[in-house]
Amino acid sequence: MYKWLAVILACILIAAGITGCVYSKAMTPVKKARDAAEARLKSETDIKSVDEFYLYNGSSTYFVVIGKNSKGKETAAWIPENKKDEVHVKKMSDGVSKQDAVNKLLSEKKPKEILGVRLGMEKELPVWELSYLDENSNLNYYYIHFDSGKWWRKIENL
Repeated sequence: MYKWLAVILACILIAAGITGCVYSKAMTPVKKARDAAEARLKSETDIKSVDEFYLYNGSSTYFVVIGKNSKGKETAAWIPENKKDEVHVKKMSDGVSKQDAVNKLLSEKKPKEILGVRLGMEKELPVWELSYLDENSNLNYYYIHFDSGKWWRKIENL
């Protein structure tokens, strides 16, 4: 009886170890991207601390960082993957909050579940990207302009 228990416990530990290794390997590119974005952030912006990090893959890839600047103001930076392109920086108070973006989605759609809310950049315009499941469990994306709070685009029924 104890031998079976030891074998099962050993299998669980081995499976957990393998899962941890796979996860670590899978996250390596994201960690490298974050490190590169933070290095560029420090050299090109006034943001001193990083509170949130988003990897946004739209028409172009952006690393989006939300943090505090030297005056303690919450600020967002959109860092393009292409190092030749300009970093965009805006105070969070100058745009629509994450909660306001979610409220707009809730007032216009009836999502069964909101999967994610993150900042991105499309055609030089900062946007909130909201991903959600509708009542039929279809994946949908809803985009709102960060500056104005107006609807920009939606991708439905994926």
